Amino acid sequence: MSLDLTINGDTASVDATPDTPLLWALRDHLGLTGTKYGCGIGQCGACAVLIDGVLAYACVTPIDTLGGASVETIDDLSGPAAEAVKAAWIAHDFAQCGYCQPGQVVAATALLSETPAPTDADIDAAMSGQLCRCATYQRVRAAIHTAAADLEGGE
Repeated sequence: MSLDLTINGDTASVDATPDTPLLWALRDHLGLTGTKYGCGIGQCGACAVLIDGVLAYACVTPIDTLGGASVETIDDLSGPAAEAVKAAWIAHDFAQCGYCQPGQVVAATALLSETPAPTDADIDAAMSGQLCRCATYQRVRAAIHTAAADLEGGE
């Protein structure tokens, strides 16, 4: 079965069963490998994407549930919040293994798009679904504060 999906602003036709997880449609059918496979059960956040601007886990999102939704992946993440997050990630230079970073960046972008000046509690709540085996959580929080300040015209 062929389904049309809107991925990173483009329409893509995916020939897969309706219950195929979005993650596999992205990686195997469309060649967008920035979104990572981590746990396969929506618990680690490595596969985070934005669906109509809302954080979602691609490993547990069947493609037939997307309807006319727009999916944005790390492969083409853009906009003021995304650019501020990417710059803060580079400035803080904290990625170790880096495997979780695409999901972390997508989740931080979603947070700053909705909450431009988050508190530590806001960050902790928004990022709680993003696991990092290198335990860089304090540095993630610092980078999000830097990105928020940059969005407000600070630093």
